Amino acid sequence: MVKLLKLQPLTKEYLESINCYWHTDLDDTPYISDEIVQITEAEAEAYYNAVNELYEMYINAAQHVIDNNLFHEAGIPFNLVDIVKNSWENDVHWHLYGRFDLAGGIDGKPIKLIEFNADTPTSLYESSLIQWAILKKNGLNESSQFNNIYEALKENFRRLVVLHGNTEDFAKYYEGWKILFSSIAGSAEDEMTVKFLQNAASEAGFNTDFAYVDEVSFSENNGVFKGDDNFEFWFKLIPWEDIAIKEPNLALILRDIIQNQKAIILNPAYTLLFQSKAMMKILWDLYPNHPLLLETSFEPLRGIKHVKKHSFGREGANTTIFEADGSIEEQTDGEYENFVPIYQEYVDFPKDSSGNSYQAGVFFAYEGCGLGFRRGGRILNNYAKFTGHIIKS
Repeated sequence: MVKLLKLQPLTKEYLESINCYWHTDLDDTPYISDEIVQITEAEAEAYYNAVNELYEMYINAAQHVIDNNLFHEAGIPFNLVDIVKNSWENDVHWHLYGRFDLAGGIDGKPIKLIEFNADTPTSLYESSLIQWAILKKNGLNESSQFNNIYEALKENFRRLVVLHGNTEDFAKYYEGWKILFSSIAGSAEDEMTVKFLQNAASEAGFNTDFAYVDEVSFSENNGVFKGDDNFEFWFKLIPWEDIAIKEPNLALILRDIIQNQKAIILNPAYTLLFQSKAMMKILWDLYPNHPLLLETSFEPLRGIKHVKKHSFGREGANTTIFEADGSIEEQTDGEYENFVPIYQEYVDFPKDSSGNSYQAGVFFAYEGCGLGFRRGGRILNNYAKFTGHIIKS
């Protein structure tokens, strides 16, 4: 059973004072829960160790896909294959951050991988800043969390320069390179997430700027521009698969920019391999019966309860829960049904006394660096609530 601690909620006025304007869902209910999950130090450490191990497994699985040309099986759009390969082959294409979604861990049950949001994960702002503010505003020790996200991001920005070297040597090797940060206009959540990352990069020592995507220009031979300013790095909070499908000409230009070494795109294109839920089938092939994995197949799992998802589905859309006899228990619609489907063994999420389900989201930036929870039903959709946590002895 999930242990909860009820607190005074952050007011809308306070949330807006820290630039969180997406605090209320479309059904007029608060998005930020006024309860937080109580966990132990051992549970926090188990989440940390789990994502570190999973990341190494994903690296091996990605290499397996590349070596064996399994891009189709992984659901990678054909016009991104070259970009994925090029970004994988050179260490300068550094993965900044991602978020592992996990079941178990706080209910006495083993931690299990649900999926890896490696390219454009949501809830970064909430996990790093807002859940910290919840503790502080309630007079609790704000350091009593598994939450080192902001400092980990700063360190990982420095690794864009030092790579596997010592981040304390950043200033020695940094040559004034600039990072342009971009989101789509009209989304306060996306914009604040990107500006949060921009602030971390600035504090890390980079020169930075911000522009909406439609304000950015691209040249195969010269790179990425805002006006007349040329940028060595471009961070885009736009899914790679959306670029492939909705902006195929941009995909070709970015391919050439990367090949011509005129700019580095963040997160790198190879994170699309991690993002694809089809990779969990490949993980299962490489690590059968691994304690952190759920059985996953490209075909329905006969004789056991399982879930059908699509390789690039988001927020619980196009998800079906099947009973062991193949009958449908629950399903959602959406716009992702054309992506490769996978079938994953069903696992119960931890639940509270009211029957709400909790999915752990553990951020990864070179290593596990922070924890937050989403609360909702068995299929977590865009009405799921963000729920913070506190470490109790």
